[in-house]
Amino acid sequence: MEAISAAIAVSIAAVAASIGNGMVISKTIESIARQPELEDRLRTTMFLGVGLIEAVPIMAVVIAFILVFR
Repeated sequence: MEAISAAIAVSIAAVAASIGNGMVISKTIESIARQPELEDRLRTTMFLGVGLIEAVPIMAVVIAFILVFR
């Protein structure tokens, strides 16, 4: 039962991260279309945001492993 609940938690974190990544990337594309002169700054900020968003499912996997194998 612990393994199933850990898998559910990890999958929810992965789905939430993918939705967040999609939103960040779409808003960045909109911003670049509106202000092309800020493309480099917006792209850098987007990569930082995507990296931070991707940290959430990684932490969820680590926590799930800790809970399953304790």
